[in-house]
Amino acid sequence: MIRSPLMTVMTDAVMKASRSLKRDFGEVENLQVLAKGPGDFVSKADHKAEAILREALEKARPGYGFVMEESGVVQGSDESNRWHIDPLDGTHNFLRGIPHWNISVALERDNQFIAGVVYDAAKDEMFMAEKGKGAFVNNRRLRVSGQTEPAQMLIGTGIPHIGKGGHGLFLRELAAVMPRFANVRRMGSAALDIAYVAAGRMDAYWERGLNTWDFAAGAVLIREAGGTFGTLDGKPVTSAKDIICGNEAGERALGQALKTAAG
Repeated sequence: MIRSPLMTVMTDAVMKASRSLKRDFGEVENLQVLAKGPGDFVSKADHKAEAILREALEKARPGYGFVMEESGVVQGSDESNRWHIDPLDGTHNFLRGIPHWNISVALERDNQFIAGVVYDAAKDEMFMAEKGKGAFVNNRRLRVSGQTEPAQMLIGTGIPHIGKGGHGLFLRELAAVMPRFANVRRMGSAALDIAYVAAGRMDAYWERGLNTWDFAAGAVLIREAGGTFGTLDGKPVTSAKDIICGNEAGERALGQALKTAAG
């Protein structure tokens, strides 16, 4: 475990927000009787959790800025520090009663992600990392996998949803990846999937069109677990949209496969 003041602030805020989401997740089976429909239900769950996170973090660290999925960018008086928050990552899983969703919080300091928390409330797994202090899930130290053979690697990804675009490129990339690696998973929650790479449960991961709140915490987890985290679009990690990560061999082999799809 990491017992620094910063990590205490982050995990306390996440646990407060998780109580609200757990209650809402328990109501998923009753969505069909709600007058305004499931989309509105999930939106309310998102906003409520985000408000809890923001209140707790503002109280603990006044002046820090925010980059939030629901409320956008809020400039703080402290220009060196910004929180990146996703109050509910894996919304479609949440809505369908699939227990693979999370709360993600990361701290950016001087243009570097330095701390991250990904909390899987349904399974009570708290993934946490702070620069120079390692990465953990609950009380266990995290390390990326030691797999070096692509044919034995499990690769994670995200499939672009309806209306997002990039479907053709994704199909070309998937066609390039499938013959080289053991198997591919699309589990529906980028932050949690990246945390699984840090835990050695998958060997590498790529996805395009993300936002920083999707992967900022995961970037810290991967690096502190001994892996590598990069971008496919050539942008700095703090402003990237297209990301790739894994153990060193996995990211390298995955990157080479994806290049063949770009033509």
